[in-house]
Amino acid sequence: MSENSKPKLRVLKAAPRGFCAGVVRAIDIVELALEKFGAPVYVRHEIVHNRYVVEDLEAKGAIFVEELDEVPDSDHPVIFSAHGVPKEIPADAERRNLFFLDATCPLVSKVHMEAERHHFRGRHIVLIGHSGHPEVIGTMGQLPEGAIQLIETAEDAETFEPTNPDELAWITQTTLSVDDTAGIVEVLERRFPNIVGPNRQDICYATTNRQEAVKSLAGDCDAILVVGAPNSSNSMRLVEVAQKLGCERSMLVQRASEINWTAFEGIQTLGITAGASAPEVLVEEVIAAFSDRYQIEVETIVTREESVSFKLPRALRQVAAE
Repeated sequence: MSENSKPKLRVLKAAPRGFCAGVVRAIDIVELALEKFGAPVYVRHEIVHNRYVVEDLEAKGAIFVEELDEVPDSDHPVIFSAHGVPKEIPADAERRNLFFLDATCPLVSKVHMEAERHHFRGRHIVLIGHSGHPEVIGTMGQLPEGAIQLIETAEDAETFEPTNPDELAWITQTTLSVDDTAGIVEVLERRFPNIVGPNRQDICYATTNRQEAVKSLAGDCDAILVVGAPNSSNSMRLVEVAQKLGCERSMLVQRASEINWTAFEGIQTLGITAGASAPEVLVEEVIAAFSDRYQIEVETIVTREESVSFKLPRALRQVAAE
């Protein structure tokens, strides 16, 4: 197809998009551990929710496992994913004398510390999150069974009956929909006026910023593509945010090869963003695929600048400096 015969398409790239500081730190931990200690390096669970990232690290010598019993007794490091792990996991690693590095995002660790503080003060904790998500499993695993009640929807919040309604606190998974979470908190605060919340919201800066960026695009786009993984909570929330703002042709793709081209027939403006665990190379891959079929004009819509970074574990700081 000649360039002139292609239909025109305006492509709006959301900014910020893609990797957040916690994801960058987690990937750096795996790569620096491989550099310092050599292959293999074992990683419990996907380091972040993106197959491209996982496969790239596998090619460099990382071995991904679901549980510690898959890790042989050796001097090779074990790395815990960015989502955080229950306390029993590092305790088990210590019992086996395994050398481990914790890649838990510091913003997730902040939620863990909040939960422990509330528990110490005798409060029953409400965790707003999605059942089965690794971050939720990790957060609930910080305290004894029964100390945390998971609430997934406003309906759950309406029917929740605590033993002591005057001694409650709420925390959240870091990757939720800002608007949906606000609705759940509203129900909890109406029903339990004494409930204690975080000093600063638990939903992380990157989740909030990426949702804001999508909101800025939704009204101008005929369709929005979110580059990310189906098991990535923050990526799925971006699709939901766009759809709720009226951009019904909003969908998730992991790679350009997954694009359903018939869904984009007749569009004039396309929005593109990426979840916090999706690398920019996949965004460029998607744009290149549209360029094969359209005369594209690309524009970046910036809603906020990001400059957050997190420290590496002490064991890796020297190799990073070198």
